[in-house]
Amino acid sequence: MPRYLTVTALNRYLKFKMDSDSELQSILLKAEISNFKHHSSGHFYLTLKDDKSQVSAIMFSSNAKNVKFKPKDGDTVIIEGYVSVYEPYGTYQVYINKLQMDGVGDLYLAFERLKKELEAEGLFKEEHKLSLPKIPKTIGVVTSKTGAAIQDIINVINNRFPLTKIIIYPASVQGNLAKGEIVTQIKKANQDKLVDLLIVGRGGGSIEDLWPFNEEEVARAIYHSNIPIISAVGHETDMTISDYVADKRASTPSHGAELAVPNYRDIIERISNYKSRLNSSLLNKQNNLRTRYKNIIASNIFKNPLRIIQTEQLQFMNTYDRLIKNNPKELIQKKNEDINRYIKQLNSDYKHLLALKKGKFLALAEKLELVNPLAIMTKGYSIIKQEETIKKSIKEIDLTKPIDVLLHDGKLHCQILDMKGNKS
Repeated sequence: MPRYLTVTALNRYLKFKMDSDSELQSILLKAEISNFKHHSSGHFYLTLKDDKSQVSAIMFSSNAKNVKFKPKDGDTVIIEGYVSVYEPYGTYQVYINKLQMDGVGDLYLAFERLKKELEAEGLFKEEHKLSLPKIPKTIGVVTSKTGAAIQDIINVINNRFPLTKIIIYPASVQGNLAKGEIVTQIKKANQDKLVDLLIVGRGGGSIEDLWPFNEEEVARAIYHSNIPIISAVGHETDMTISDYVADKRASTPSHGAELAVPNYRDIIERISNYKSRLNSSLLNKQNNLRTRYKNIIASNIFKNPLRIIQTEQLQFMNTYDRLIKNNPKELIQKKNEDINRYIKQLNSDYKHLLALKKGKFLALAEKLELVNPLAIMTKGYSIIKQEETIKKSIKEIDLTKPIDVLLHDGKLHCQILDMKGNKS
């Protein structure tokens, strides 16, 4: 029997296949909007079409709130998203992540291309980023001198830490001249060496307005700066190439100023805490020293100092008397006499012992001479050896072999002609 699928299983399988296709999970489309509806939930429902085809699309409120224009039917747009199946109806649709008016699509592609190139070169790596000074004495600001951004930065810095000086390096922040002016002012700040920190940025705007901060020349100028740089471009949701390459990214110009300087109220509070801890520590130290002082004053050395001196004097006199009584010269002379006496006694004992040992040696030598076989042989005795073995009986002699007769003054090599034994 054939196996039949349910509609749900079919739709689920098609959804799985689409979600598994990497080509469908990141798409860029250029299309015209029709049937646009902004739902009360915040979602966008619309149809994307060209002159031959159309497809349903949805943009959830979490992404729709970032769209910087009001979409309407007839708008030509650039979208970034993915394709999937809506299971309940078995229809496929485009899920939109980003939505832009046509004309910025090329800029977006250029942004992604440059971002990948600079990231591959390592310009975004944390290891290349400089640390921000804790309390900068002077801050440079590269931005338009007439925009709202500079006023926000000045107000925040003056409010948080009014001791910090501000030097403005004016530059256009949009338009054809902006790129070159921003680069020039960053380089000038590095040459002047008047500031400890740079804030580079501007207020919010469209992608075209923010584009100077996506230029490669600006990114490389920030990267090669010897002064730490905070990139403070646009609003919180805006991200530029400058944000990636800068030493610190701020969501807005005001936020950049907050990152640049500490709040003097926090410092005062911290100093107050340090002061309290220092006073407490000094008070404890003072109390400890006072206690030690009292203990020292209460000790005998301060109560009766003369008694200690008198005791030391008495010990000195006792030592002196002992030295006088026991004259070192007399002691040395007596010890020398004792040593000489011991040496004489040792010599006498040695000679006596040597004489005893010599007598014993001579007595033993005489006894040894009595049993010396060589001495006996001088009286006419001899030793018989056959094959290097001493023979003590004729029974041990082999008649067929020669014998050696050892005398006190030599040796005879003899052949046996006959042999007779004693009668028992």
